[in-house]
Amino acid sequence: MPSLTAVIQASISWLWTMASSCWNNITALLITLLLLILLLDYGLFRKKSSRFPPGPTPLPLLGNLLLIDFKNPHATVQHLAKRYGTVSSMQAGWHSYVILSGLKIIKEALGQKNERFFERPSFPLLSLAGYKKNCDGILMARNINGWKEQRTFCLTTLKNFGMGKKTLEKRVSEEAGYLCSEFKSKEDSPFNPFNLVNNAVANIICTLTFGDRFEYNDETFLKLMHGTEDIMKALSRNMAQVFASVSWLAYIPGPHHKIRKIYDDISAIFQEIVNEHKKTWNPTFARDFIDVFLEKIEQNNGNPKSSFNEQNLIKIIFDLFTAGTETTATTLLWGLLNMVLHPEVQNRVHEEIEEVLGRDKLPMMEDQPNLPYTNAVVHEMQRYADIAPITLPYITCQDVEINKFVIPKPEQVGLVETSLLFAFWHLMWLCRHLLPFAG
Repeated sequence: MPSLTAVIQASISWLWTMASSCWNNITALLITLLLLILLLDYGLFRKKSSRFPPGPTPLPLLGNLLLIDFKNPHATVQHLAKRYGTVSSMQAGWHSYVILSGLKIIKEALGQKNERFFERPSFPLLSLAGYKKNCDGILMARNINGWKEQRTFCLTTLKNFGMGKKTLEKRVSEEAGYLCSEFKSKEDSPFNPFNLVNNAVANIICTLTFGDRFEYNDETFLKLMHGTEDIMKALSRNMAQVFASVSWLAYIPGPHHKIRKIYDDISAIFQEIVNEHKKTWNPTFARDFIDVFLEKIEQNNGNPKSSFNEQNLIKIIFDLFTAGTETTATTLLWGLLNMVLHPEVQNRVHEEIEEVLGRDKLPMMEDQPNLPYTNAVVHEMQRYADIAPITLPYITCQDVEINKFVIPKPEQVGLVETSLLFAFWHLMWLCRHLLPFAG
Protein backbone atom coordinates (compact mmCIF):
# COMPACT_ATOMS: atom_id res chain seq x y z
CA MET A 1 0.00 0.00 0.00
CA PRO A 2 1.52 3.36 -1.06
CA SER A 3 2.45 5.74 1.67
CA LEU A 4 0.68 9.06 2.23
CA THR A 5 3.77 10.90 1.00
CA ALA A 6 3.75 8.93 -2.24
CA VAL A 7 0.04 9.67 -2.74
CA ILE A 8 0.61 13.40 -2.19
CA GLN A 9 3.58 13.42 -4.55
CA ALA A 10 1.56 11.56 -7.19
CA SER A 11 -1.36 13.97 -6.77
CA ILE A 12 0.89 17.02 -7.06
CA SER A 13 2.55 15.53 -10.13
CA TRP A 14 -0.83 14.84 -11.73
CA LEU A 15 -2.13 18.36 -10.92
CA TRP A 16 1.04 19.91 -12.30
CA THR A 17 0.71 17.89 -15.49
CA MET A 18 -2.95 18.95 -15.86
CA ALA A 19 -2.14 22.59 -15.09
CA SER A 20 0.70 22.58 -17.59
CA SER A 21 -1.56 21.02 -20.16
CA CYS A 22 -4.32 23.56 -19.48
CA TRP A 23 -1.84 26.43 -19.55
CA ASN A 24 -0.42 25.18 -22.83
CA ASN A 25 -3.96 24.93 -24.21
CA ILE A 26 -4.82 28.46 -22.99
CA THR A 27 -1.57 29.81 -24.42
CA ALA A 28 -2.24 28.09 -27.72
CA LEU A 29 -5.81 29.44 -27.73
CA LEU A 30 -4.64 33.00 -27.00
CA ILE A 31 -1.98 32.82 -29.71
CA THR A 32 -4.55 31.47 -32.17
CA LEU A 33 -7.02 34.25 -31.29
CA LEU A 34 -4.29 36.87 -31.60
CA LEU A 35 -3.28 35.55 -35.02
CA LEU A 36 -6.91 35.51 -36.14
CA ILE A 37 -7.38 39.10 -34.96
CA LEU A 38 -4.21 40.20 -36.75
CA LEU A 39 -5.27 38.41 -39.94
CA LEU A 40 -8.75 39.92 -39.68
CA ASP A 41 -7.23 43.31 -38.92
CA TYR A 42 -5.04 43.15 -42.02
CA GLY A 43 -7.43 41.39 -44.36
CA LEU A 44 -10.53 43.49 -43.70
CA PHE A 45 -9.31 46.82 -42.36
CA ARG A 46 -5.77 47.41 -43.62
CA LYS A 47 -5.82 46.11 -47.17
CA LYS A 48 -6.35 49.12 -49.41
CA SER A 49 -6.28 49.85 -53.12
CA SER A 50 -3.02 51.16 -54.58
CA ARG A 51 -4.90 54.39 -55.34
CA PHE A 52 -6.06 54.86 -51.75
CA PRO A 53 -4.66 58.08 -50.19
CA PRO A 54 -1.28 57.53 -48.47
CA GLY A 55 -0.69 57.75 -44.73
CA PRO A 56 1.43 56.47 -41.83
CA THR A 57 1.72 52.72 -41.23
CA PRO A 58 -0.95 51.72 -38.68
CA LEU A 59 -0.36 49.51 -35.64
CA PRO A 60 -2.56 46.41 -35.19
CA LEU A 61 -5.84 47.24 -33.40
CA LEU A 62 -4.70 50.79 -32.47
CA GLY A 63 -4.07 52.11 -35.95
CA ASN A 64 -2.48 55.57 -35.73
CA LEU A 65 -4.13 56.59 -32.44
CA LEU A 66 -0.73 57.05 -30.78
CA LEU A 67 0.20 59.67 -33.38
CA ILE A 68 -2.82 61.88 -32.70
CA ASP A 69 -2.39 65.00 -30.58
CA PHE A 70 -5.91 65.15 -29.15
CA LYS A 71 -5.31 68.60 -27.63
CA ASN A 72 -4.25 70.02 -30.99
CA PRO A 73 -5.73 67.74 -33.67
CA HIS A 74 -5.10 70.36 -36.34
CA ALA A 75 -1.36 69.93 -35.70
CA THR A 76 -1.65 66.20 -36.46
CA VAL A 77 -3.54 66.64 -39.71
CA GLN A 78 -1.26 69.47 -40.81
CA HIS A 79 1.73 67.19 -40.28
CA LEU A 80 0.03 64.48 -42.35
CA ALA A 81 -0.73 66.94 -45.15
CA LYS A 82 2.85 68.20 -45.14
CA ARG A 83 4.28 64.68 -45.31
CA TYR A 84 1.74 62.83 -47.48
CA GLY A 85 0.03 65.61 -49.44
CA THR A 86 -3.35 67.36 -49.51
CA VAL A 87 -5.15 64.01 -49.86
CA SER A 88 -3.91 61.71 -47.09
CA SER A 89 -5.26 59.10 -44.69
CA MET A 90 -4.87 57.69 -41.21
CA GLN A 91 -6.23 54.81 -39.15
CA ALA A 92 -8.05 55.10 -35.80
CA GLY A 93 -8.64 51.62 -34.43
CA TRP A 94 -10.29 49.72 -37.25
CA HIS A 95 -11.65 52.86 -38.89
CA SER A 96 -9.73 54.64 -41.63
CA TYR A 97 -10.12 58.36 -42.28
CA VAL A 98 -9.27 60.33 -45.38
CA ILE A 99 -8.09 63.89 -44.76
CA LEU A 100 -8.58 66.61 -47.37
CA SER A 101 -6.79 69.96 -47.07
CA GLY A 102 -6.04 72.98 -49.21
CA LEU A 103 -8.42 75.28 -51.09
CA LYS A 104 -8.27 73.42 -54.40
CA ILE A 105 -9.02 69.97 -52.92
CA ILE A 106 -11.74 71.13 -50.50
CA LYS A 107 -13.41 73.19 -53.21
CA GLU A 108 -13.46 70.13 -55.48
CA ALA A 109 -14.94 67.94 -52.71
CA LEU A 110 -17.65 70.38 -51.59
CA GLY A 111 -18.28 71.92 -54.98
CA GLN A 112 -18.04 69.56 -57.92
CA LYS A 113 -18.50 66.32 -55.96
CA ASN A 114 -20.53 67.36 -52.92
CA GLU A 115 -23.35 64.89 -53.63
CA ARG A 116 -20.93 62.08 -52.77
CA PHE A 117 -20.05 63.49 -49.34
CA PHE A 118 -23.50 64.14 -47.87
CA GLU A 119 -23.79 61.36 -45.31
CA ARG A 120 -22.46 61.11 -41.75
CA PRO A 121 -20.89 57.99 -40.21
CA SER A 122 -22.43 56.10 -37.31
CA PHE A 123 -21.16 57.05 -33.85
CA PRO A 124 -21.86 54.55 -31.04
CA LEU A 125 -21.83 57.35 -28.44
CA LEU A 126 -24.71 59.00 -30.31
CA SER A 127 -26.56 55.69 -30.57
CA LEU A 128 -26.32 55.37 -26.80
CA ALA A 129 -27.95 58.82 -26.58
CA GLY A 130 -30.93 57.70 -28.65
CA TYR A 131 -29.85 58.89 -32.11
CA LYS A 132 -31.40 56.76 -34.85
CA LYS A 133 -32.95 57.05 -38.31
CA ASN A 134 -35.28 60.07 -38.62
CA CYS A 135 -34.26 61.01 -35.09
CA ASP A 136 -30.67 62.19 -35.39
CA GLY A 137 -30.95 65.97 -35.43
CA ILE A 138 -29.27 67.90 -38.21
CA LEU A 139 -25.54 68.07 -37.42
CA MET A 140 -25.07 64.29 -37.38
CA ALA A 141 -28.02 63.27 -39.57
CA ARG A 142 -27.12 60.08 -41.45
CA ASN A 143 -30.12 59.99 -43.78
CA ILE A 144 -29.58 62.34 -46.71
CA ASN A 145 -33.30 62.93 -47.27
CA GLY A 146 -33.89 63.70 -43.59
CA TRP A 147 -30.88 66.01 -43.55
CA LYS A 148 -32.08 67.95 -46.61
CA GLU A 149 -35.60 68.15 -45.18
CA GLN A 150 -34.42 69.53 -41.84
CA ARG A 151 -31.76 71.83 -43.30
CA THR A 152 -34.34 73.49 -45.57
CA PHE A 153 -36.85 73.73 -42.73
CA CYS A 154 -34.36 75.15 -40.22
CA LEU A 155 -32.97 77.79 -42.58
CA THR A 156 -36.42 78.88 -43.75
CA THR A 157 -37.91 79.00 -40.26
CA LEU A 158 -34.98 80.80 -38.64
CA LYS A 159 -34.99 83.38 -41.46
CA ASN A 160 -38.71 83.89 -40.98
CA PHE A 161 -38.03 84.68 -37.32
CA GLY A 162 -35.36 87.23 -38.14
CA MET A 163 -32.07 85.48 -38.86
CA GLY A 164 -30.13 87.76 -41.19
CA LYS A 165 -32.76 90.50 -40.88
CA LYS A 166 -33.14 93.73 -38.93
CA THR A 167 -35.56 92.10 -36.48
CA LEU A 168 -32.79 89.82 -35.20
CA GLU A 169 -30.29 92.68 -35.29
CA LYS A 170 -32.50 94.52 -32.83
CA ARG A 171 -32.49 91.51 -30.49
CA VAL A 172 -28.72 91.23 -30.77
CA SER A 173 -28.33 94.91 -29.90
CA GLU A 174 -30.59 94.51 -26.87
CA GLU A 175 -28.63 91.48 -25.67
CA ALA A 176 -25.36 93.35 -26.23
CA GLY A 177 -26.75 96.02 -23.91
CA TYR A 178 -27.42 93.44 -21.19
CA LEU A 179 -23.91 92.05 -21.66
CA CYS A 180 -22.27 95.49 -21.42
CA SER A 181 -24.27 96.21 -18.25
CA GLU A 182 -22.90 93.01 -16.71
CA PHE A 183 -19.37 94.05 -17.68
CA LYS A 184 -19.86 97.51 -16.14
CA SER A 185 -21.16 95.98 -12.90
CA LYS A 186 -17.72 94.46 -12.27
CA GLU A 187 -16.45 97.99 -11.44
CA ASP A 188 -12.87 97.63 -12.66
CA SER A 189 -12.41 94.30 -10.84
CA PRO A 190 -10.77 91.52 -12.88
CA PHE A 191 -13.23 88.86 -14.09
CA ASN A 192 -13.51 86.02 -16.58
CA PRO A 193 -15.97 86.99 -19.36
CA PHE A 194 -16.47 83.35 -20.46
CA ASN A 195 -19.84 82.73 -18.79
CA LEU A 196 -21.26 86.18 -19.55
CA VAL A 197 -20.40 85.98 -23.26
CA ASN A 198 -21.83 82.45 -23.47
CA ASN A 199 -25.01 83.62 -21.74
CA ALA A 200 -25.47 86.48 -24.19
CA VAL A 201 -24.96 84.31 -27.28
CA ALA A 202 -27.18 81.53 -25.90
CA ASN A 203 -29.97 84.04 -25.31
CA ILE A 204 -29.98 84.97 -29.00
CA ILE A 205 -30.47 81.27 -29.82
CA CYS A 206 -33.20 81.10 -27.16
CA THR A 207 -35.16 84.02 -28.64
CA LEU A 208 -35.22 82.29 -32.04
CA THR A 209 -35.94 78.80 -30.72
CA PHE A 210 -38.01 79.34 -27.57
CA GLY A 211 -39.42 82.80 -28.33
CA ASP A 212 -37.88 84.52 -25.31
CA ARG A 213 -34.62 85.19 -23.49
CA PHE A 214 -33.59 84.19 -19.96
CA GLU A 215 -32.21 86.29 -17.16
CA TYR A 216 -28.57 85.36 -16.60
CA ASN A 217 -29.33 84.09 -13.09
CA ASP A 218 -32.38 82.02 -14.12
CA GLU A 219 -32.13 78.52 -12.63
CA THR A 220 -33.22 76.68 -15.80
CA PHE A 221 -30.89 78.79 -17.93
CA LEU A 222 -27.94 78.11 -15.62
CA LYS A 223 -28.60 74.36 -15.81
CA LEU A 224 -28.59 74.56 -19.61
CA MET A 225 -25.38 76.57 -19.70
CA HIS A 226 -23.55 74.37 -17.20
CA GLY A 227 -24.72 71.23 -19.00
CA THR A 228 -23.58 72.57 -22.37
CA GLU A 229 -20.18 73.51 -20.94
CA ASP A 230 -19.81 70.07 -19.33
CA ILE A 231 -20.69 68.17 -22.49
CA MET A 232 -18.25 70.19 -24.61
CA LYS A 233 -15.50 69.52 -22.05
CA ALA A 234 -16.35 65.82 -21.93
CA LEU A 235 -16.31 65.53 -25.74
CA SER A 236 -12.94 67.25 -25.95
CA ARG A 237 -11.23 64.82 -23.57
CA ASN A 238 -8.82 62.30 -25.04
CA MET A 239 -10.72 59.25 -23.82
CA ALA A 240 -14.01 60.40 -25.32
CA GLN A 241 -12.32 60.84 -28.70
CA VAL A 242 -10.64 57.43 -28.46
CA PHE A 243 -13.95 55.77 -27.57
CA ALA A 244 -15.59 57.56 -30.49
CA SER A 245 -12.85 56.32 -32.84
CA VAL A 246 -12.90 52.68 -31.70
CA SER A 247 -16.59 51.83 -31.95
CA TRP A 248 -16.80 48.74 -29.72
CA LEU A 249 -15.19 50.61 -26.80
CA ALA A 250 -18.25 52.87 -26.56
CA TYR A 251 -20.26 50.02 -25.04
CA ILE A 252 -17.73 49.38 -22.27
CA PRO A 253 -18.44 51.14 -18.94
CA GLY A 254 -16.24 54.17 -18.46
CA PRO A 255 -16.07 57.95 -18.05
CA HIS A 256 -17.34 58.49 -21.59
CA HIS A 257 -20.82 57.48 -20.41
CA LYS A 258 -20.93 60.77 -18.52
CA ILE A 259 -21.71 62.34 -21.89
CA ARG A 260 -24.96 60.35 -22.04
CA LYS A 261 -25.96 61.52 -18.55
CA ILE A 262 -25.29 65.19 -19.40
CA TYR A 263 -27.16 64.84 -22.70
CA ASP A 264 -30.19 63.33 -20.95
CA ASP A 265 -30.24 66.17 -18.39
CA ILE A 266 -30.14 68.86 -21.11
CA SER A 267 -32.75 67.03 -23.20
CA ALA A 268 -35.08 66.86 -20.18
CA ILE A 269 -35.01 70.67 -19.93
CA PHE A 270 -35.74 71.03 -23.64
CA GLN A 271 -38.60 68.54 -23.28
CA GLU A 272 -40.14 70.66 -20.51
CA ILE A 273 -39.98 73.74 -22.75
CA VAL A 274 -41.59 71.81 -25.63
CA ASN A 275 -44.34 70.54 -23.29
CA GLU A 276 -45.10 74.12 -22.22
CA HIS A 277 -45.34 75.14 -25.87
CA LYS A 278 -47.75 72.28 -26.59
CA LYS A 279 -50.08 73.49 -23.84
CA THR A 280 -50.44 76.93 -25.42
CA TRP A 281 -49.82 76.04 -29.06
CA ASN A 282 -51.97 77.85 -31.62
CA PRO A 283 -51.52 76.49 -35.19
CA THR A 284 -52.67 79.83 -36.65
CA PHE A 285 -50.04 81.87 -34.80
CA ALA A 286 -46.45 80.61 -34.64
CA ARG A 287 -44.39 82.29 -31.92
CA ASP A 288 -41.03 80.64 -32.55
CA PHE A 289 -39.13 77.71 -34.06
CA ILE A 290 -40.76 75.16 -31.73
CA ASP A 291 -44.28 76.22 -32.71
CA VAL A 292 -43.53 75.83 -36.43
CA PHE A 293 -41.96 72.41 -35.82
CA LEU A 294 -45.03 71.29 -33.85
CA GLU A 295 -47.16 72.27 -36.83
CA LYS A 296 -44.95 70.13 -39.08
CA ILE A 297 -45.33 67.20 -36.68
CA GLU A 298 -49.10 67.58 -36.93
CA GLN A 299 -48.95 67.67 -40.75
CA ASN A 300 -46.76 64.54 -40.90
CA ASN A 301 -48.63 62.59 -38.25
CA GLY A 302 -48.72 58.91 -39.19
CA ASN A 303 -45.82 59.12 -41.64
CA PRO A 304 -43.07 56.81 -40.29
CA LYS A 305 -40.55 58.10 -42.85
CA SER A 306 -40.86 61.71 -41.74
CA SER A 307 -38.10 63.36 -39.71
CA PHE A 308 -40.70 65.63 -38.12
CA ASN A 309 -41.29 63.98 -34.75
CA GLU A 310 -40.96 65.15 -31.17
CA GLN A 311 -37.79 63.19 -30.43
CA ASN A 312 -36.07 64.75 -33.42
CA LEU A 313 -37.27 68.20 -32.34
CA ILE A 314 -35.38 67.76 -29.06
CA LYS A 315 -32.23 66.73 -30.91
CA ILE A 316 -32.44 69.65 -33.35
CA ILE A 317 -32.91 72.11 -30.47
CA PHE A 318 -29.85 70.53 -28.86
CA ASP A 319 -27.87 71.03 -32.09
CA LEU A 320 -28.97 74.65 -32.47
CA PHE A 321 -28.31 75.50 -28.83
CA THR A 322 -24.93 73.81 -28.37
CA ALA A 323 -23.37 74.38 -31.80
CA GLY A 324 -24.78 77.89 -32.19
CA THR A 325 -23.63 79.02 -28.76
CA GLU A 326 -20.19 77.40 -28.78
CA THR A 327 -19.06 78.71 -32.17
CA THR A 328 -20.17 82.33 -31.79
CA ALA A 329 -19.09 82.67 -28.15
CA THR A 330 -15.64 81.24 -28.89
CA THR A 331 -15.16 83.74 -31.73
CA LEU A 332 -16.18 86.66 -29.49
CA LEU A 333 -13.88 85.52 -26.68
CA TRP A 334 -10.93 85.34 -29.08
CA GLY A 335 -11.85 88.84 -30.22
CA LEU A 336 -11.92 90.18 -26.66
CA LEU A 337 -8.58 88.57 -25.87
CA ASN A 338 -6.87 90.06 -28.90
CA MET A 339 -8.40 93.48 -28.30
CA VAL A 340 -6.89 93.41 -24.80
CA LEU A 341 -3.52 92.30 -26.16
CA HIS A 342 -3.59 94.96 -28.89
CA PRO A 343 -5.07 98.18 -27.47
CA GLU A 344 -3.92 100.11 -30.55
CA VAL A 345 -6.41 98.10 -32.65
CA GLN A 346 -9.12 98.59 -30.02
CA ASN A 347 -8.51 102.35 -29.97
CA ARG A 348 -8.62 102.64 -33.74
CA VAL A 349 -11.93 100.73 -33.92
CA HIS A 350 -13.36 102.96 -31.19
CA GLU A 351 -12.20 106.11 -32.97
CA GLU A 352 -13.71 105.03 -36.30
CA ILE A 353 -17.09 104.17 -34.76
CA GLU A 354 -17.21 107.45 -32.84
CA GLU A 355 -16.15 109.49 -35.86
CA VAL A 356 -18.71 107.91 -38.22
CA LEU A 357 -21.67 107.19 -35.92
CA GLY A 358 -21.16 109.39 -32.89
CA ARG A 359 -21.25 108.30 -29.26
CA ASP A 360 -24.94 107.39 -29.00
CA LYS A 361 -25.55 105.08 -32.00
CA LEU A 362 -24.74 101.38 -32.05
CA PRO A 363 -23.05 100.01 -35.18
CA MET A 364 -25.51 98.14 -37.41
CA MET A 365 -25.08 95.96 -40.50
CA GLU A 366 -26.08 98.86 -42.75
CA ASP A 367 -23.08 100.81 -41.43
CA GLN A 368 -20.53 98.31 -42.79
CA PRO A 369 -19.55 100.33 -45.89
CA ASN A 370 -18.74 103.34 -43.69
CA LEU A 371 -16.67 101.37 -41.16
CA PRO A 372 -13.97 99.66 -43.27
CA TYR A 373 -11.43 99.22 -40.48
CA THR A 374 -13.99 97.90 -37.98
CA ASN A 375 -15.35 95.55 -40.64
CA ALA A 376 -11.82 94.28 -41.35
CA VAL A 377 -11.21 93.67 -37.64
CA VAL A 378 -14.44 91.65 -37.30
CA HIS A 379 -13.55 89.49 -40.30
CA GLU A 380 -10.02 88.99 -39.03
CA MET A 381 -11.37 87.92 -35.63
CA GLN A 382 -13.40 85.21 -37.36
CA ARG A 383 -10.38 84.01 -39.33
CA TYR A 384 -8.04 84.17 -36.36
CA ALA A 385 -10.39 82.26 -34.02
CA ASP A 386 -10.37 79.20 -36.33
CA ILE A 387 -13.17 77.68 -34.26
CA ALA A 388 -13.54 74.51 -36.36
CA PRO A 389 -10.07 73.41 -37.54
CA ILE A 390 -11.48 70.12 -38.84
CA THR A 391 -15.04 69.43 -39.96
CA LEU A 392 -17.23 66.76 -38.47
CA PRO A 393 -16.59 63.62 -40.52
CA TYR A 394 -18.54 62.87 -43.67
CA ILE A 395 -18.90 59.46 -45.26
CA THR A 396 -18.74 58.78 -48.97
CA CYS A 397 -21.89 57.34 -50.51
CA GLN A 398 -20.10 56.67 -53.84
CA ASP A 399 -16.51 56.04 -54.88
CA VAL A 400 -14.83 59.41 -55.37
CA GLU A 401 -11.69 60.28 -57.35
CA ILE A 402 -9.81 63.34 -56.07
CA ASN A 403 -6.33 64.38 -57.15
CA LYS A 404 -5.70 60.97 -58.79
CA PHE A 405 -6.60 59.13 -55.56
CA VAL A 406 -9.74 57.02 -55.14
CA ILE A 407 -11.78 57.28 -51.93
CA PRO A 408 -14.00 54.18 -51.81
CA LYS A 409 -17.53 53.85 -50.51
CA PRO A 410 -18.12 54.02 -47.55
CA GLU A 411 -15.12 55.92 -46.20
CA GLN A 412 -14.96 58.59 -43.51
CA VAL A 413 -13.62 61.94 -44.70
CA GLY A 414 -12.57 65.04 -42.77
CA LEU A 415 -11.91 68.48 -44.26
CA VAL A 416 -9.12 70.57 -42.74
CA GLU A 417 -10.67 74.05 -42.68
CA THR A 418 -7.56 75.42 -40.97
CA SER A 419 -5.72 74.96 -44.25
CA LEU A 420 -7.95 77.66 -45.75
CA LEU A 421 -6.94 80.23 -43.13
CA PHE A 422 -3.14 80.23 -43.57
CA ALA A 423 -0.55 79.31 -40.94
CA PHE A 424 -0.93 82.12 -38.44
CA TRP A 425 -0.25 80.61 -35.00
CA HIS A 426 3.39 81.68 -34.86
CA LEU A 427 2.79 85.20 -36.20
CA MET A 428 2.13 88.37 -34.22
CA TRP A 429 -1.10 90.32 -34.46
CA LEU A 430 0.04 93.40 -36.42
CA CYS A 431 -1.76 96.41 -37.79
CA ARG A 432 -1.34 96.61 -41.56
CA HIS A 433 -3.57 99.10 -43.34
CA LEU A 434 -7.13 97.73 -43.12
CA LEU A 435 -6.01 94.23 -42.15
CA PRO A 436 -5.01 94.60 -38.50
CA PHE A 437 -3.60 91.11 -37.92
CA ALA A 438 -0.74 89.35 -39.66
CA GLY A 439 -1.23 85.96 -41.28
